[in-house]
Amino acid sequence: MKAMFWGWISLLLVMNVGKMSEVPKRTPEDAYKAARLRMVETQIRARGVKDERVLKALETVPRHRFVPEHLWEEAYADEPLPIGFGQTISQPYVVAYMTEQLRLQEDEKVLEIGTGSGYQAAVLAELAREVYTIEIVPELGRRAEKVLKELGYENVRVRIGDGYRGWPEAAPFDAIIVTAAPDHVPQPLLEQLKIGGRMILPLGDFYQDLVLITKTEKGIKKERKIPVRFVPMTGEAEKH
Repeated sequence: MKAMFWGWISLLLVMNVGKMSEVPKRTPEDAYKAARLRMVETQIRARGVKDERVLKALETVPRHRFVPEHLWEEAYADEPLPIGFGQTISQPYVVAYMTEQLRLQEDEKVLEIGTGSGYQAAVLAELAREVYTIEIVPELGRRAEKVLKELGYENVRVRIGDGYRGWPEAAPFDAIIVTAAPDHVPQPLLEQLKIGGRMILPLGDFYQDLVLITKTEKGIKKERKIPVRFVPMTGEAEKH
């Protein structure tokens, strides 16, 4: 009887060990996904961003892939991070806030001025039909394009060049987002915006505000939103 008892115990131990070996191991990608979910809940939803499509996009896009590898562990922190050439990837909350202000629909076409890391373009690509993005620093533009392709964002087109004059042959756009700060609204971008289109950009020199522009049949409506700090818009913007 005693031998039979210990036999059952041995069998149960073997079965449990087998079950334990079937438990999937936690991968680095699992950790990054958990960090994204925390980021959205604590940094973005908690601070007033309500658009569920925007929140889902921020949960989906792997932000760590858009920063240098030695900064991957910091990618979901509530702060901008350096990406080289004097540029930064914007704070996650600012990305979410600016994106929400555009009120994007699935069938819309968006222009981004200042590709930078490519992260904002990826977020836009989750929400819109087509994304056109321009980067003035060639090395950043090429790196962003490579990462976007690796992640499967086939609806994003990247151009290396000065974004001040936009992308005329692809215009008009339903929405435009500018991620570097000019001291005035570039007229070519206004001209490439559809009637009913929205543009958001940081405006100013040292002191900057996010400004939301809506183009109507009667003219341009401007709304100042929140104070921000972006790198200056370079190139032709500096000559006007």
